[in-house]
Amino acid sequence: MNSILFDFGFITIRWYSVFIFLALLIGGSLAIREAKRFRIPEDFMINMFFFLVPIALIGARLYYVFFHWDYYSENLFDIFKVWEGGLAIHGGILFGLIWVLIYSKKYKVRTSRITDILCVSLIIGQVIGRWGNFMNSEAYGPEVSLSFLEGLHLPQFIIDGMYIDGAYHHPTFLYESLWCFLGFILLLIYRRRKYTKIGQTTSLYLIWYGIGRFFIESLRTDSLMLGNFKAAQIVSLFMILVGLIYFIKLQVKSKFANRYNDWENFENVEF
Repeated sequence: MNSILFDFGFITIRWYSVFIFLALLIGGSLAIREAKRFRIPEDFMINMFFFLVPIALIGARLYYVFFHWDYYSENLFDIFKVWEGGLAIHGGILFGLIWVLIYSKKYKVRTSRITDILCVSLIIGQVIGRWGNFMNSEAYGPEVSLSFLEGLHLPQFIIDGMYIDGAYHHPTFLYESLWCFLGFILLLIYRRRKYTKIGQTTSLYLIWYGIGRFFIESLRTDSLMLGNFKAAQIVSLFMILVGLIYFIKLQVKSKFANRYNDWENFENVEF
């Protein structure tokens, strides 16, 4: 695949950057729209995103660099070449969550309310972002035959894009993109349920993405490794466990308590 969209000589615009931008734009717009339902000012959300986006990107990059330090320790300037790829979603989630926790506590807004709003935006962003990996010819699986890919009834451009280094490969980027899209629909529906509690959408995201990433990661050939184990699978198991515990903890309480869509639970933000 050609990873470059436009090359003006003095500046190069890569597909990866375009998809990241689209993910941020669409995800951010959805979050702001949802926040308005709970009387959370638009300025509050925009100010949060102003810091959240760079912090999450820095976290995603540092996480990736950490696992490739042998290379980056000798090529320090390459650390800043994020347009070439090399962002790890788990690092972005971790750093982003820390900022959201700080920001929500500062303005006395429930963190779980904010994460319920953001996780839906996050997962649709992941749907879009994986196509940046496709354009960079990364996040793919082991070798497969041409007939295998044709049997999946994929568009020809995806089949052609999966021909990397002289062989066809599993389109694991596509598997994850589709899994996240299903999760996006699920979270949208679940978040509108009458008895959904504040925090449960977040826990459902952790469970859904954790399960999908665990199994898809088993096919990846470019995984970040922690010893003999794939780091993403370890983190995925942790996400599933935390999500299950959090979901059950909220579920055992009265179904009328702490409901996400209850008008009495809307936020009073002094911003």
